[in-house]
Amino acid sequence: MARSLDGLVLSPVADQAPGQVGTATRFAYHEEDGRIWADYAGGDVVRGHLLGTREGDRLDFRYVQLKRDGSTASGHCVSTVVDLPDGRVRLEETWEWESQEGSGTSVVEEPPS
Repeated sequence: MARSLDGLVLSPVADQAPGQVGTATRFAYHEEDGRIWADYAGGDVVRGHLLGTREGDRLDFRYVQLKRDGSTASGHCVSTVVDLPDGRVRLEETWEWESQEGSGTSVVEEPPS
């Protein structure tokens, strides 16, 4: 199993569609006893939260966010935790909005030191 996410800050490696998370977004992760949660903000997102579970290298969580235009959105994401060769952590994600149309994939990882 990949190392704990507790205390890690991750960011997307590419921008998503306008109004969603992007390279300016930062996720501050916490993990305890198979539970994960994170707060995130940056770019078009004023504030976001995610909450879910971890089994091995698989995360399953729901997210909700407030965007700069005052709208809110929520969805579901399943991620795989990957240890990169240089020791950083990457999450390979498949997500789907529940409050609006849309789905996709994304990658977030620890920024290089």
